[in-house]
Amino acid sequence: MSKPVDDVYLTWYYERPSYDVEVAVGMLKKFQELDFTHPKQYVYITVFLDMALQKKKKVDPFANTVLLPHRFTDETNKVLVFTENEQEAEIARENGAAVVGGVELVKWILEDEIQVDSYVAVPAIMPKLIPLRNKLRRKYPSTKRNSLGNDIPKMLQLFREGLEYMVEDEHLIKTRIARLDMPTEQIIANLKTVIHDICTFKPSAYGPFVQKLVIRSSTSEGLLLNLDGLIPQVEKEEEEEKNAEDNEEKHAQESLICIRRYGRGIQRITALLL
Repeated sequence: MSKPVDDVYLTWYYERPSYDVEVAVGMLKKFQELDFTHPKQYVYITVFLDMALQKKKKVDPFANTVLLPHRFTDETNKVLVFTENEQEAEIARENGAAVVGGVELVKWILEDEIQVDSYVAVPAIMPKLIPLRNKLRRKYPSTKRNSLGNDIPKMLQLFREGLEYMVEDEHLIKTRIARLDMPTEQIIANLKTVIHDICTFKPSAYGPFVQKLVIRSSTSEGLLLNLDGLIPQVEKEEEEEKNAEDNEEKHAQESLICIRRYGRGIQRITALLL
């Protein structure tokens, strides 16, 4: 059976329905009205990933922080800034850093005297922070996570206001993205921002990264989303370049085969003449 003919049915007999994102968000808003639940509840997504690369290799589990186009909470994270330049330290304080300092902070962090949500640093101080590498782990300042650089205001905005997500159970990402009382277009914009950021962690040449995407509110069931329009498309130029490379490799292999066959033919003729 393809679709149930009644509102009450055994779900395991039918394929789970999927919805366009605009329809799904509208359904979540309707569920809230019908159930008389809190209108400012959070909206969550669960992203199912294909972590496979070539052969037996996989994408390593990752975490990242992304700045959403539409904020949905007034909460801000506490960020520590490592710098020994007084001018940079003043800029950090003016932009909301919870803690600012240099190498003197290392001992306090190792002894758990300082607790913050994120750590950012300027490049000049990094050699002095090596003792913290094992302590901070994924929170250790790095250019890959945009937590190491000279633009202190930009780093502080990202880590104070940004949304942090991470891969769980080797292939799942669960995170909140909005509040249900926000306009539908803002919820969708936040969702697309998160999905596009996630997709940067796997080269498009290895196939789709996002396998399945489910959206829900704090009190609702999960709704499976159609991925059309949500997943960033591979640029046409990239596809053409990849096809050209594949064709060149194919022609090279065919030429090599022809040369080998020609060589064998010459050997046979030479043997007959002798």
